Amino acid sequence: MKRILMVMTSHRDMQNTEDKTGVWLGEFTDPYYEFIDAGYQVDLVSPKGGRPPVDAMSELTENITGSNRRFQDDDHAKNAFSHTSTLNGIQASDYDAVFYPGGHGPLWDLAVDNNSGILIHDFLDAGKPVAAVCHGPAALLSAENIRPGFLKGKRISAFSNTEETMVGRGDHVPYLLQTKIEELGAEIKNSLVPFLSHVEIDGLLITGQNPLSSGPVAKALIERLADNPQQQSE
Repeated sequence: MKRILMVMTSHRDMQNTEDKTGVWLGEFTDPYYEFIDAGYQVDLVSPKGGRPPVDAMSELTENITGSNRRFQDDDHAKNAFSHTSTLNGIQASDYDAVFYPGGHGPLWDLAVDNNSGILIHDFLDAGKPVAAVCHGPAALLSAENIRPGFLKGKRISAFSNTEETMVGRGDHVPYLLQTKIEELGAEIKNSLVPFLSHVEIDGLLITGQNPLSSGPVAKALIERLADNPQQQSE
């Protein structure tokens, strides 16, 4: 059975504001249905388990995607989302790939989650792809903590400093993701125009810039798995 693991944040609070964050809903639903429609079983996990917090901004009318509407009519998917397993104990050997959606939450929890960092290395060491979108690449920071120098020379796409400023959340996060990744020696490759889709592929690492990149990153991951069927789990 073909299986993809999706790892989501459990973090809700932001700094210097009463606004809340969490998972950006479309960054979950867009990839989720790409994987489902391609015949993959998708398992959902988060550091604390249960229902991940959802960033309310991602549920505003102007940010609703077709996959969001499909999700609202999908009782199976809504139940799975409400009952994510805990990240602790998950084995990379049970899956073909792992995907990290964004929302600002990963800047806090997945960036320092040791279980997540180990999992990322286990996937890569086994020749299995790791994908992340928008703020999801913050999870790579935990992998860097485990193996210093891991990010040096990597080509990564992630939510840009310009985009962070434009959405008005630059003062409400613990650090700017683009700056942090660059400080660790990686090269950020993004669209010159903010909020346009951009996907970067560097070996087994597949990353996307922003919410609009979520579906394209998922498609790139599916294509990578199709090119390497021998790497798929039993």
